[in-house]
Amino acid sequence: MKRRDFIQKGALTGSLLSLGGTSLVSGMEITPTVSKHNFNLKYAPHDRMFKAHAGDDILSQLDFMADQGFTAFEDNEMRNRPLEQQKAMAKLMEKRGLQMGVFVAHKIYWKEPNLASGKEDGREAFLNDIRNSVEVAKRVNATWMTVVPGHVDLHLHPDYQTANVIETLKQASAILEPHGLVMVLEPLNFRDHPGLFLAESPHAFQICQAVNSPSCKILFDIYHQQIQEGNLLPNIEACWNEIAYFQIGDNPGRNEPTTGEINYRNVFKYIHDRDYKGILGMEHGNSFEGKEGELRVIEAYKKVDNFM
Repeated sequence: MKRRDFIQKGALTGSLLSLGGTSLVSGMEITPTVSKHNFNLKYAPHDRMFKAHAGDDILSQLDFMADQGFTAFEDNEMRNRPLEQQKAMAKLMEKRGLQMGVFVAHKIYWKEPNLASGKEDGREAFLNDIRNSVEVAKRVNATWMTVVPGHVDLHLHPDYQTANVIETLKQASAILEPHGLVMVLEPLNFRDHPGLFLAESPHAFQICQAVNSPSCKILFDIYHQQIQEGNLLPNIEACWNEIAYFQIGDNPGRNEPTTGEINYRNVFKYIHDRDYKGILGMEHGNSFEGKEGELRVIEAYKKVDNFM
């Protein structure tokens, strides 16, 4: 499954028992109506996460997210949306107090070398995507954009590849810095995405330190890094000064918190205690389909956000 295909699917992983006015989902009692919640952190749902309640229209989905108390939204495919839709979404997000999170800034090469090879045509194509993404970011009031350097080049020593990536990101940072925009480098785990150049947070940290720009930081995806390297809190601590954005997903399953092994309450408490003011993207699926599954996602975030 491609990295972002999961958001189109809600995997039905257990039985659902309806009992009068409440439902039991994986042992969690959920009421059929949801009141607006004041979350401690800026959790950002994505398109179609709440489509059973809000329908397919993205503006209705944004309204639903805001009604539940979410204060951010992320959309990997924002740059591919029609211009007028981007503008309408930006207008509604501003009205409803939803801060725009990441969108993917460029074409990602999942199976072939790109930035690691250092070839000029690949570098220039990437930089053109970054230039175009500046306009998207301005249009939708975004600060962060996701960058994935692509596949490894098996014909080059890893150190040469790292040098090539650093040089390209320096040039990209020069494009972004005047606009106050930030590309966030996302390491992706070996199991879901074998062969990618960037897989671990120390490598991302090394690159960001070498680029030495406020426009080049780390997207620390907790799901990916649990699989790739574990040791979550110490690695977050070690990378803290270069982390600008987090993403969320429990493991196994890549669904909402409380469905896997990650102690998200402790992780979120740590992030909150470090006075993190940024966004945490909910880049995961729903463990149950339909409205009940969507309510379960909301209740799960209320549970793990309860650390004060």
